[in-house]
Amino acid sequence: MSRIAIIGAGITGVTTAYALAQRGFNVTVFERHRYAAMETSFANGGQLSVSNAEVWNSTATVVKGLRWMLTRDAPLLLNPLPSWHKYSWMGEFLRQIPHYRANTIETVRLAIAAREHLFSIAAREQIDFDLEKRGILHVYKTRKEFDAAAKVNALLNEGGLERNAVNVADIRRIEPTLDGAFHGGFFTPSDSTGDIHKFTRGLAQACERHGVEFRYDTEIASITRDSAGAFSVAAKQAGEPFQQTFAQIVVCAGVKSRAFASMLGDRVNIYPVKGYSITVCLDDAASQQGAPWVSLLDDSAKIVTSRLGADRFRVAGTAEINGFNRDIRAERIAPLTEWTRRYFPQVNTSRVIPWAGLRPMLPSMLPKVGKGRLPGVFYNTGHGHLGWTLSAATATGVADVIASTRTQQA
Repeated sequence: MSRIAIIGAGITGVTTAYALAQRGFNVTVFERHRYAAMETSFANGGQLSVSNAEVWNSTATVVKGLRWMLTRDAPLLLNPLPSWHKYSWMGEFLRQIPHYRANTIETVRLAIAAREHLFSIAAREQIDFDLEKRGILHVYKTRKEFDAAAKVNALLNEGGLERNAVNVADIRRIEPTLDGAFHGGFFTPSDSTGDIHKFTRGLAQACERHGVEFRYDTEIASITRDSAGAFSVAAKQAGEPFQQTFAQIVVCAGVKSRAFASMLGDRVNIYPVKGYSITVCLDDAASQQGAPWVSLLDDSAKIVTSRLGADRFRVAGTAEINGFNRDIRAERIAPLTEWTRRYFPQVNTSRVIPWAGLRPMLPSMLPKVGKGRLPGVFYNTGHGHLGWTLSAATATGVADVIASTRTQQA
């Protein structure tokens, strides 16, 4: 059988490889790093969060962004230096505001479907990834924030998510370690958390058991298509050049997808939006007892948390529109550490591991899943801040499209 190339071994590339292998395809995955899940899938917030499916294309988000522009530690930061890609992307982002409601509901439905796919994969392949099915608690400090969240909650409910309002007493009961004053919150019992890096690495190993070939340490220089419709991938693996031919190509390359799409005759307007996280090492008994097990989202700070086993606590947040800059900036890490100290005073923050990654975002905040312009070209990319949450469903979706193409050609 002819072979399919997948570009990228992050969460979307590996789930796509698995879905295709399950359908009997011969698959090769290209990855420029030595291992799977070494970029955006390395240390994200850890939430499998249907409750965070609201797209960002709203007037309220834009107003907040303008207010935060000149504050270096704000949840959203824009580097104002001119760039055609940046400002054209922002223009398209603004034009999506009228579709905010429909896009949010569609994202919710996709995320609900993805959840069951991911759990079944993990059970089938016996992947341990520190899964915690304890729900996600969103907390709000003021009545104004809570009322705004109630409007979003109506959209989430319409998409099929059960997410309930909770009062201060409920918050204390759901997560007793959380300190601080809150007006109220919303709790989603069906949401969960886990370690995306452990899951993706475990699934990559499962893919290899199912016959998937991984070419790590491989930089792709070009992709060309001949008159017969075959794709030639010219690349270097560990510095050694080689060329390989494929019948079909699936682009799952995160923030690099725009460049690969250009090689293949498509415009996929992905922009890198940087996010930060810290992993707090819970080295003593007091820290382990004082850190939460229930996942949290503080709406005003735009910070999320997840407990990764007994001895790790992940705190993540912020969005930085600053091109392909991967620098870990101290003034962006400090608010995450300070937030941890404020709301979990028993947690020792003397050993904190900082990280930054680039989220691949399309202006609509919906992923591109399906066919490209050329026959044999497919995409599963542009998941933004929900790659972990949506990946299992979009992988199934693109694999089904590819399988239907095979059936039509038979």
